[in-house]
Amino acid sequence: MPQSTQTAVLVIGGAEDKIHGREILHTFFRRSGGAEAKIGILPCASREPSIIGDKYRYIFQSMGAREVEVLDIRDRKQGDDEHYRAFAEGATGIFMTGGDQLRLCGMLADTAIMEQIRQRVRQGTVTLAGTSAGAAVMGHHMIAGGGSGESPNRSLVDMATGLSILPHIIVDQHFHNRNRMARLISAVSLHPDRIGIGIDEDTCAMFEDDGTIEILGKGTVTIVDPQDISHNSQPHIESSDPVSLHNLRVHILSHGDRYNLHNHFPQPTVSPAAAS
Repeated sequence: MPQSTQTAVLVIGGAEDKIHGREILHTFFRRSGGAEAKIGILPCASREPSIIGDKYRYIFQSMGAREVEVLDIRDRKQGDDEHYRAFAEGATGIFMTGGDQLRLCGMLADTAIMEQIRQRVRQGTVTLAGTSAGAAVMGHHMIAGGGSGESPNRSLVDMATGLSILPHIIVDQHFHNRNRMARLISAVSLHPDRIGIGIDEDTCAMFEDDGTIEILGKGTVTIVDPQDISHNSQPHIESSDPVSLHNLRVHILSHGDRYNLHNHFPQPTVSPAAAS
């Protein structure tokens, strides 16, 4: 990867713009090294991995990436494939597509290639992006499914184990588009030591290595931060009873805003007019 390229983890809410400005995908391309990028696409969340893999390969090739390969893993044994592992070891960017997050974890959890990618993310030597299902798997605790249109309650959300790339967060995607606020709050009530991140479609929470998140795209990112809660009724009620959470902090962030995960403090974007 070029010395001047700064790696990041891009967590995308799904349905990102693939045709017009393609801001989020261009940002991933630049953070992967631009014209020097060597990008691996992991489409195994999809039931049509060849189709979706080829779609993203075409997009990144058209941007000018030096090399793009679809890592078409269809069973767990292929997660130990020497060719795929060699490509992932030299890749400057890895992109996980949408589909089914349980399928994605079933294919990749505890495989050699996933451990390799996770270690490289922690070392800051590769840029990783995941959209939709590829976003949902980022935390240790993963939202596998659930409902909407109800008060927050334990039965509203189905939890599973994710890929622990960003273990301190719980991600929900297609967020306001599918009315998932209550679902994310329910997940946070079950794991109040984690921060909930709800990401709208065509929107990205970009995690920098200094512990900040920057928001990209046309929608919002909702931060559900339970660090100061004074009461959580979840352990004491039935699974279908509405949960009480007191002093829960919620931030709604849009394009250009930042959030500091260390001090739990949001920072608004500074417009040119305000800066002058």
